[in-house]
Amino acid sequence: MEHTEHTEHTEHTEHTEHTEHTEHTERTERAEHVERVDLGERLDGYGVLITGAARGIGAATARRLAAEGARVLVTDVDEEEARATAAGLPGAESVRCDVSDQGSVDAAVAYAVEAFGGLDVLVNNALGPVAPDRDRFEDEPDEVWAVQHDVTFMGAVRCSRAALPHLAAGGRGAIVTIGSVNAEADFGNHAYSAAKAGLASFTRTLAGDAAARGVRVNQINPGTIATRAWAGREEGLAALAERVYPLGRVGTPEDIAAAVAFLASRDASWVTGTVLRVDGGLLAVNRHFAEVLGD
Repeated sequence: MEHTEHTEHTEHTEHTEHTEHTEHTERTERAEHVERVDLGERLDGYGVLITGAARGIGAATARRLAAEGARVLVTDVDEEEARATAAGLPGAESVRCDVSDQGSVDAAVAYAVEAFGGLDVLVNNALGPVAPDRDRFEDEPDEVWAVQHDVTFMGAVRCSRAALPHLAAGGRGAIVTIGSVNAEADFGNHAYSAAKAGLASFTRTLAGDAAARGVRVNQINPGTIATRAWAGREEGLAALAERVYPLGRVGTPEDIAAAVAFLASRDASWVTGTVLRVDGGLLAVNRHFAEVLGD
């Protein structure tokens, strides 16, 4: 009897391990599939300006759009790293742009229009420094809120304002703004979350205003993305993937870049005023609630 129970346990364990291995392999293959897709040239000839594009999501977006045929202006306050990112992309240019300065923004837009003969897509990705919340909300100074308002929120406003006439002139204009799931739920960082929520509202109102001029305006709200901000905290990422994300992994910059490419292209020609979650199911599935309910 004991031998039978041991055999059944061993078979169950082996089956479970095989199933978990198979599921892990399938998830990995699905993630890698994004990189194997034939990108084609659906953005062939498009002129694109991306802010905050020296690294992370911005750099991945520059690579993706260039691979689809676009000519990309890589902008960032880090001029040297922006130049390095652009150097590896066909037809790409780079210029320093500080989105907190309207003059700097205007100059970057003018550079793109001159270099590419027009401007078809603006990607608002620049982000102000994110400070951790204080232990008590009342101890959080105005400066923390000011930088998020001025860079993260108003940076997108300034860039959209400067780019809109040129986007309208080309007849296929699109603005894609990078938001965050923080705009929709409590994940901490009061000022950052409020700025991202403001961007969602701005996206909707600008979409209504720009539609008559043929310009589409959309936003992407990413979940946790594995960028250099997580360097040294890989264990934390692994825990998030296992315990929080229904799809079993955190996102990559390439996941967001793929969504930007869709919204920038004619494949999304009837999509405007939309806030698209790219979050691995984070906001759709309440894992903690399900776990508590199951106890």
